[in-house]
Formats: sequence, structure tokens, C-alpha cells
Amino acid sequence: MNLRDAISIVEAEGLPGAFFGKPEHDYADSTVIHRGDNGWIVYVTDERASVVPTGTSHFTNESDALDDFISRLRDLKKYNDLSKKLFGH
Repeated sequence: MNLRDAISIVEAEGLPGAFFGKPEHDYADSTVIHRGDNGWIVYVTDERASVVPTGTSHFTNESDALDDFISRLRDLKKYNDLSKKLFGH
């Protein structure tokens, strides 16, 4: 997978909370992918916009990082959809 593919998937599937590149500050319930000094980093934030330490992964190549990024976004969408169905919010 490449960046163009990932952007297309996010847009086509309406995946929530996606950030390509390190934002100036973190946002609540988001998934971020960015290039670090030693490769690619994918992480998630919680409802208070804090980085979840156990939700941070490091990759040596872009394709694996993007696969993980899209997988996390899809899981979040499934969770949000189920939560709306069960609890109405």
C-alpha cells in the first residue's frame, strides 16, 4: 500500500480520525501516521487526546505502517458503528 491508496481508502470508507503526518497537537480519538527518525510511527489517542502508549507501533517501511493505520481506522469505525447501534450515540 502507498500513501495515495491509504488516502483513497480513508475517503471512500469514511474512516474517522485519520491524521497523515504529525499534527501540531493531538486530537481526541484519533489515529496518526507519520515518519519518524527511524521509520514510520502509528499511534492512537484516547478521548482526552492523550497518546495511548500501548497503541504505538513502529515500522521500518511505509507499506506496513499504512496497512496497520488503515486496520486501526477500520476497527474504530466498526466500534463507533456498533456503539451507535447499541446505545444510540
